[in-house]
Amino acid sequence: MKARIAGTGSYAPTRVLTNADLEGMVATSDEWIRERTGIRERRIAATGEACSDLAVQAGKRALAAAGVAASDLDMILVATCTGDFPLPATACLVQHQLGAMKAGACDLSAACCGFVYALSVADAYIKTGMRHVLVIGSEVMSAITDWTDRNTCVLFGDGAGAVVLSASDGERGILSTDLRSDGTLCELIMVPGGGSRTPPSEKVLAERLHYIKMKGNETFKVAVRTLEDIARATLAANHVEVEDLDLYIPHQANVRILKAVMERLGLPMEKVLLNLDRYGNTSAASIPIALDEAVREGRIKDGSLVMLGAFGAGLTWASAMIRW
Repeated sequence: MKARIAGTGSYAPTRVLTNADLEGMVATSDEWIRERTGIRERRIAATGEACSDLAVQAGKRALAAAGVAASDLDMILVATCTGDFPLPATACLVQHQLGAMKAGACDLSAACCGFVYALSVADAYIKTGMRHVLVIGSEVMSAITDWTDRNTCVLFGDGAGAVVLSASDGERGILSTDLRSDGTLCELIMVPGGGSRTPPSEKVLAERLHYIKMKGNETFKVAVRTLEDIARATLAANHVEVEDLDLYIPHQANVRILKAVMERLGLPMEKVLLNLDRYGNTSAASIPIALDEAVREGRIKDGSLVMLGAFGAGLTWASAMIRW
């Protein structure tokens, strides 16, 4: 039994924040942002538009594409680090809005790797008897972005992407997943305030500890190494060469990171899907948004061999190989 992606969907808020807009907010420039990140613009959630709102829209589109009713879902997994509330799980809010009355629902937190981690969990659920699992990556990164920090505010955007995984007896579906972590590097990317270690307080607000902090140079080096390593491990596990790939969909973080990884792998950029120029880094939403675009643009067809690769806070890194 394999878990096959039966449908994809995505949603992005209507507000577009360009690099030119950021020039009026912090000391930066369009040229500086594009050269260092590859980002031209990003989407920002409207006031009152929360993680679950984005997730519901992406989920509805994935269900429609799959031809699966919400009432047939066995499980809903939402990968996010920017949920509506500390509790309950955002997935439960999505379950209610979709009317998935028999589905279990929970969130999974692995930052930018969240979607691939959730995909792996859903794959296991399918292999142990579930029929349909909705996997969503949804983020409102603007809610934890310090818009006075020129080093981080240029990077992030909001959005959601989703897939419906269905049980299949054929050879197509998720061939393998590989999940890794290294907690010794937790301080490279983190939101230091607001949790049980440093609960919400006037001090947390005053010192802006409830916003994301990142050590960019160190993160860059680790990202290149881990993405290359896990890609090679995934190729080896499936007994395929890099030339056999039809499409590689990486986490959309920084174009310089991705170009460095592709050069090391010997994978031509025409086999890589890049859309971070239009969305920025949407954390757990980046891969499913890109996956949905690839499907709708015809870059993925029946029989395509697709590899996903991600890295993020934790640190975590992950990959998946899929036969479409």
